[in-house]
Amino acid sequence: MRKRYFGVIIAVFVLLCNNAALKAQDIKFDKGQKYILGGIEVTGVKSYNKQTVITYSGLRVGQEITVPGEQITNVIKKLWKLELFSDVTFYITRTEGNKVFLELNIKEVPTLSTVKIEGIKKKKGEAVLKEADIKKGKRVTESFITNTRNFLVNKYKKQGFLHAKANIVTAPDTSQVNAVKMLVNIDRGEKVKVKDITFSGNEALKSKTLRKAMKNTKRKMFGRFWKKSKFIPEDYKTDLTSLVDKYKERGYRDARIIADTVIDNKTKKIGIHIDLEEGNKYYFGKIDFVGNTVWSDRQLSSILGIEPGDTYNGVLLRKRIADETKPDAEDITNTYQNNGYLFSTINPVEVSAENDTIDFEIRITEGKLAYFNDIRISGNDKTNDHVIYRELRTRPGQKYSKENVIRTIRELGQLGYFDPEAIAPEIKNANPNAGTVDVEYALTEKGSSQIELQGGYGGGGFIGTLGLSFSNFSIKDLFKKDAYKPVPMGDGQTLALRLQASRFYQTYSFSFSEPWLGGKKPTQFSASLSHSRQFYYDPYTGRPDKDQRFYITSFTLGLAKRLEVPDDYFSLSHALSFQYYDLQNYPIGLFGFGSTGFAKNIAYTVALSRNNTYINPIYPLGGSKFTISLRVTPPYSLFDGVDYGNLGDKEEFWSRDEDGNIMKDDDNNPIPDQEKIAQEKIKWLEFYKIKFDGEWYTKLVDKLVLKTQANFGYLGAYNQDRDVVPFERFYLGGDGMANYTLDSRETIALRGYPNQSLSGGSGTRSLGSTIYNKFSLELRYPLTLKPSASIYGLVFAEGGAAFDEFKDYNPFQLKRSAGFGLRIFMPAFGLLGIDFGHGFDSIDGTGQKNGWETHFIIGQQF
Repeated sequence: MRKRYFGVIIAVFVLLCNNAALKAQDIKFDKGQKYILGGIEVTGVKSYNKQTVITYSGLRVGQEITVPGEQITNVIKKLWKLELFSDVTFYITRTEGNKVFLELNIKEVPTLSTVKIEGIKKKKGEAVLKEADIKKGKRVTESFITNTRNFLVNKYKKQGFLHAKANIVTAPDTSQVNAVKMLVNIDRGEKVKVKDITFSGNEALKSKTLRKAMKNTKRKMFGRFWKKSKFIPEDYKTDLTSLVDKYKERGYRDARIIADTVIDNKTKKIGIHIDLEEGNKYYFGKIDFVGNTVWSDRQLSSILGIEPGDTYNGVLLRKRIADETKPDAEDITNTYQNNGYLFSTINPVEVSAENDTIDFEIRITEGKLAYFNDIRISGNDKTNDHVIYRELRTRPGQKYSKENVIRTIRELGQLGYFDPEAIAPEIKNANPNAGTVDVEYALTEKGSSQIELQGGYGGGGFIGTLGLSFSNFSIKDLFKKDAYKPVPMGDGQTLALRLQASRFYQTYSFSFSEPWLGGKKPTQFSASLSHSRQFYYDPYTGRPDKDQRFYITSFTLGLAKRLEVPDDYFSLSHALSFQYYDLQNYPIGLFGFGSTGFAKNIAYTVALSRNNTYINPIYPLGGSKFTISLRVTPPYSLFDGVDYGNLGDKEEFWSRDEDGNIMKDDDNNPIPDQEKIAQEKIKWLEFYKIKFDGEWYTKLVDKLVLKTQANFGYLGAYNQDRDVVPFERFYLGGDGMANYTLDSRETIALRGYPNQSLSGGSGTRSLGSTIYNKFSLELRYPLTLKPSASIYGLVFAEGGAAFDEFKDYNPFQLKRSAGFGLRIFMPAFGLLGIDFGHGFDSIDGTGQKNGWETHFIIGQQF
């Protein structure tokens, strides 16, 4: 385009200077003389107003101009930059004394009216058009056609279609003004596979080792399914660099590729031959540091980790100086930048190479200390600024730290309000002389609220569920009409409401949390309230009997504080909860005290947790998180004066007949009323509960992540005469979901087995287990991590077991399973998924393995 532009300028000047193309008139004018512009006419325009073009040109009748001159040249440049015209030409139409009259002839660039794509399926064609930005109204220039053609060819080459072609044809659209139709014909050809990769000149490294070093270009081999053998030119170039790096890792500093040949016979298969020159093997010699004043040679040598006599490794040396693959790597560059030396430079220089030994100088220019000057955020249309600024680890006036910039990215990603894959800090206005730097965090907001709307038939009637969760709520704007878009948002608070109802039960719950109580420190306050009503189902009438009911009321207050010791990834939380269970003529048989009774529970929970998982909370690429918690009730049996081991000896706990007389056995001994005894033991629940949950994420290759998980729980009693309470127990097996429970049970997933089948029986009448452990390995790979939907596949292997008493506990006596699954996270609906698990062990002790189970996951993550 630039060549064409200058060609137009030259052509205009030639026409002016030679008095050519002047509408068949022999007009005389003096070159370089100043004239008064007597008039200007615009010709050639089809879709633009002539006066608008004149106004935009800046020329006006009566102004003084030089012909030819700088004013005319500037007008041509100005119009050309609009990219709306394919030709801009000035003509002199006449002169009258010192007046000159001009004609501005313009050729407009046509617009695209319709586009048709051939050679691929319609749906894929629509996606390609969108991706290539080919749409109605687009200006069809030669550069647009060329760039589009190149884009399409490169797109399919990246997919392995080495011989892909794209042909673009345009034709005038007579039904519209200055418009063209476009036909895009794509010929992908066949996918090209790599038949073989051969080498010559390699003696130190085997061909097998070299092929392995080529991570992206693989030859076709039976059984390899994890890496296809398609040929992609860009990946191939990267692999050639990897080959040389492999030699540098082994000490061959001078290794190079003499020639590489892609043998392409225009078929489905190609061959690759690479001719190498290995050179000699080298070793590190003396390594000196020059220019360092902040850190000593010994300190820098410790970070470098290379000793004289080590085999030369150019790749390792480069990474120990500055590892471009890890933003938070422990290298020398980061050591300086994490301590304020943004403007430092570190360069390794070979100072001698005698025989097979290379001596180095690490030349360091430390520069001036840098300080953060201006910190900005952008892209937050819903989230209020203070919610973001309080999470920043970079503040004006602070000493520059790359580590703090990276930590800020992590904290913003963990909020869940922004696309973690798109958080991009931009260093601006870095001034080495003043020692200042500005940082702008560009954010892309995503949906952070969720809705749950379900309906189904079960238990003799319709069951409906409505749940709303707002994770970026603003309670202070609750009474501001203008803030409802559709609800007050932006202050980082969480508000959740849930209603589940049928003819036989209703559950109402409300929860609220404020992550920065008081607004100055990261202290989270939370409160929740729930109430459940269960009515007895009469199997004969199919109707609920409201005289037979079971109510559960629960209230919890919590406070969690971020710690600074051992580090600020730790948090300590406290919670005080109260539950009241009230049965009235309800024959559940779960708690041991019959159909009428009550239980109260006041419990205090303290938990220590640490979470340093990487930026994306939905799909962490690394880090770990664990929680160890203790939940306790007051030890009532220590001060209530009740002998729980001999309750049956007291008259108030003896059985009585309908007339109120004490019932006796055959030996004339009073018969204890076990239901009354059970009621006495649990009218105030007494227990302690210890749990550990740990997850570790390890990045293997690219975004392939191994998740390792371990869980442990134990429920104990202070007084063995009171027994372990029938509440708060562990139920192992299945999907780990429990939409409705009566006894505060904890359901633990173990895929490959039916729900709650591994804890002393199945169903709601099972007593559950008092101790369990579970271990899990899960290999994950994302299909997409877009803010609209994050999708990843997984394979897993896990094992777990649950026990009734600690004396029976054996951490290695596991129920094992393995399988695969899929997860989909959508901001509006939370986490959805499906797992197919195969249980390798028997549930009932018959020796028959359980086999395959299918599990559906809604709003819960393993």
